[in-house]
Amino acid sequence: MRTYLVVIDETEEARTALRFASRRASKTNGAVHILALVEQADFVAWGGVQATMEEEARVRAEELVTAAAGSIFDEMGVRPAITVKPGEAIDVVKAMLEEHPEIAALVLGAAAQGAPGPLIAHFTGVNAGTLPCPVMVIPGSITDEHLDELS
Repeated sequence: MRTYLVVIDETEEARTALRFASRRASKTNGAVHILALVEQADFVAWGGVQATMEEEARVRAEELVTAAAGSIFDEMGVRPAITVKPGEAIDVVKAMLEEHPEIAALVLGAAAQGAPGPLIAHFTGVNAGTLPCPVMVIPGSITDEHLDELS
């Protein structure tokens, strides 16, 4: 089954990328896999404080991905797979692509303004030719109506 991997966070461009992937999956009888990354706390001298900070980040990521999954299921009838992982974003995405050969495309949202984020810069830069699947970059400035027409 064709699976679209979407990396989400709390940004509008991530919501747009998820909408695009969900619509494509719905129209092509595919699937969506949502990846939420857990920010790693900078080293804190007191281990208990660092553990609490990391746990709070994990809970926020799980809440975000659960809300996103419910939203696309309600709107498009697509039930996504969900993964919440700690680590450096690029490394985690690379590992996901290696571990899940069913992923047919990596779908990333680009901010409406400014430079591309680290995931887009990395996966569309010099390493683009080494990926096991295409990268779809969804512009953050695109309207829902136009996105619906395209997908």
